[in-house]
Amino acid sequence: MKRWLLRVVIAVALGAVALGLWKREEITRLLAVNTLFDEGKIVGNFSNMNKAFLWAELDRGDAAVTPLPPGAQVAMPRAVKDWVEARDVTSLLVLKDGAVVVEQYYKTTLPSDRRIGWSVAKSFLSALFGIAVSEGVIPDLDAQVTEFVPSLKGTAYDAATIRNVLQMSSGITFDEDYLEYDSDINRMGRVLALGGTMDGFATGLTETTRPPGQEWEYTSIDTHVLGMVLRAATGKSLIEGMQEKLIAPMGLEASPYYLTDGDGVAFALGGLNLTTRDYARLGLMFLQNGRLGERQIVPAAWVAESTAPSAPTAPGEIGYGYQWWIPVGAQPGQFMARGIYGQYVYIDRSAGVVIATTAADRKFRDAGVSEQNVEIFRLITREVTQ
Repeated sequence: MKRWLLRVVIAVALGAVALGLWKREEITRLLAVNTLFDEGKIVGNFSNMNKAFLWAELDRGDAAVTPLPPGAQVAMPRAVKDWVEARDVTSLLVLKDGAVVVEQYYKTTLPSDRRIGWSVAKSFLSALFGIAVSEGVIPDLDAQVTEFVPSLKGTAYDAATIRNVLQMSSGITFDEDYLEYDSDINRMGRVLALGGTMDGFATGLTETTRPPGQEWEYTSIDTHVLGMVLRAATGKSLIEGMQEKLIAPMGLEASPYYLTDGDGVAFALGGLNLTTRDYARLGLMFLQNGRLGERQIVPAAWVAESTAPSAPTAPGEIGYGYQWWIPVGAQPGQFMARGIYGQYVYIDRSAGVVIATTAADRKFRDAGVSEQNVEIFRLITREVTQ
């Protein structure tokens, strides 16, 4: 009897220890979310997201590294240097015709840092989506998302088409205010940190603001729904599909990683972490109509379609395609991937220029900042094409 009781006590104690360890990890992740953007921590956090969140590495594969040869170095004018300081830029890399003409790292960051790109990940997902469309697994962008993901029936996505979601005109009600603690986007972040499921978060959204396709409104959870469609259509996880169809063929320098939820599902809307040089390779691929070296990775037709300003944005405002941004006043072939806190991949095809930049800009939401960033990219483009 005493031996049996001792075993019970030991089992309970071990269970308590295990529960304590699990809770400690959970609490650590929650604390990380709550201090992620704090001054003095944000730069280091953005280079070490895998220390605070669940994550999964994407094997870069065996392909030769896509070369980014050095070009004639171009000195940046005072305005660019002032912008780097004001916007807390952590890296700046400029390609002209595929050659590196500017490469600088700031605030103790290094070329080897795999930094969080936030919503730059959306443009990677768009590229993968285009590959799936070309392979016929998603034959019709005007099909409803519920045809692929029945669990979304009866939710805010009930009437939305794939094209609506690609263009962020799903019409769902979603608060994207990063500075409001109880906004949908921040509630979602806590779900991620605590090991919850992104699928569960998406299927829990039931309210709409307007009919789908009527009006554009930036809604990050739309990108997760695109990931759900891809997973259903291909029968592969997003991590497997991204690794096989995009990451391995691109010839990256370092294996990137995705933040994941508690089920190991990739944080599709903002969880990719790459080096600045590898972000530049995304830009180079789209500059070259989906090609890197001898490999046609993303169909040229998709590159053109996804980067055209097709979404129903307001007249005179920034344009949007399929998870790509088109700045106000852009000429054909000028578009960009953009993430919060100052992450950009800017492409100007006619000039042969790609600009990849990372930052820790806690004032990225201030009036005029986004427009200033685009003007700096245009200034840099003029400087390197003189």
